[in-house]
Amino acid sequence: MLLTITTKRYPATDLGYLLHKHPAKVQTVELTAGSAHIFYPEATDDSCTAALLLDIDPVRLVRRNGAHNDFALEQYVNDRPYVASSFMSAAIAQAYSSAMNGRCKDKPHLTDEAIPFEITLSVLPVKGGEHLLRQFFEPLGYKISLESYVLDEQFPEWGQSRYFNVTLQHTLPLKTILSQLYILIPVCDNDKHYFVGGHEIEKLMEKGQGWLDTHPAKELITRRYLRNIGPLAKEALGMIMKEEVLPEEVKQPKEKVRLHDVRLQTVRDLLLELNVSSVADMGCGEGKLLRLLMEKSAFKNILGMDVSYHSLEIAQSKLKLDRLPEMQKNRIQLIQGSLTYRDKRLSGFDAGVLVEVIEHLDLPRLNALEKVVFEYARPQYVVITTVNAEYNILYETLSNGNFRHNDHRFEWTRAEFEAWGNRVAAQFGYIVTYRPLGETDEVLGGPSQLALFKR
Repeated sequence: MLLTITTKRYPATDLGYLLHKHPAKVQTVELTAGSAHIFYPEATDDSCTAALLLDIDPVRLVRRNGAHNDFALEQYVNDRPYVASSFMSAAIAQAYSSAMNGRCKDKPHLTDEAIPFEITLSVLPVKGGEHLLRQFFEPLGYKISLESYVLDEQFPEWGQSRYFNVTLQHTLPLKTILSQLYILIPVCDNDKHYFVGGHEIEKLMEKGQGWLDTHPAKELITRRYLRNIGPLAKEALGMIMKEEVLPEEVKQPKEKVRLHDVRLQTVRDLLLELNVSSVADMGCGEGKLLRLLMEKSAFKNILGMDVSYHSLEIAQSKLKLDRLPEMQKNRIQLIQGSLTYRDKRLSGFDAGVLVEVIEHLDLPRLNALEKVVFEYARPQYVVITTVNAEYNILYETLSNGNFRHNDHRFEWTRAEFEAWGNRVAAQFGYIVTYRPLGETDEVLGGPSQLALFKR
């Protein structure tokens, strides 16, 4: 991760005084998951550039957190060591704390002076794309130039990634620029590497003072900075807007069923209609569908399989398997396995279910999944749900080409899903029907889509 700050205001080496970092030295600040190195690629009276190079150790990061991810390998193989994320915000706060807090011992008059700066951020993840990036920075007066990356140069048809090289130009006090970067970098990423609680509201109030309350996207910035935690966002917005009555969209809405719950309820009800007694949930995650199935005595034999052992541990805990009566406990079994390898344990079930599973596989791996499910396991019914890519334009934070989840390998339109389903049905001797899931748009369909295969 690289952040550079450049000025050509004479004498440009005043930047060293503002940052409390001598241009002739390379300095290192130790962070919880790596190191921040500060150095000056150039330092003359005419032009001075300070570089903040952040070196994150992914193994050290995992060991420090002690946290687990549904996809175990993702703990070690991810974009966190390479992108400007909340780690960069933490590095700014530690390496440039004096500058961000407006302290300059030798030239205190510089802290409030508006100075022309050029800031570059290498590989900034923006969940929402260029439109959202401009929506955050342009109202503050920044001139933006950016370069986007394709997902894979070998496959240009896959489109653009969510990563950008960004150059920002503005004439402002350095403390203001650093405070805005501190807030907006993790807002662009829409993620943080640490626990978000009430203390984050204090940071938002402090670093957003003087600009956030007048920003046209203040509500979106607040929600994303607080990781979309409703009660925190509501409290913060009340403080920012200095009103007891919050905007309509921030008020607590009436109880609304989450899309994921709609999927699970629909699948459970469909299985009841099909009058099946044995079900294999292939990709059961933390066991939410399994719990719904356990509530119905019609399901005599329930199997939950997932590639993540940690998810299975959570499922076992949430289902309270160790406390179930013996008869109930015998109804359900949890196993670890992959849908890209033949597994005899999946055979003999009336129905197989894959809820939002296929889009997490690379497209070339789907052929293996097809054989495992439809040729080897071969249940009487197969229920598959996946997101509907056409519906994505109704999500304000998604730009064209971006996926709903950073682990999605693809997202299909209704036509693409049906083309795949029709081919699979014909190849393996099934008939297939389709239906939308969730609140349906007349033109775009539902946010998710369901296919029912019958042997």
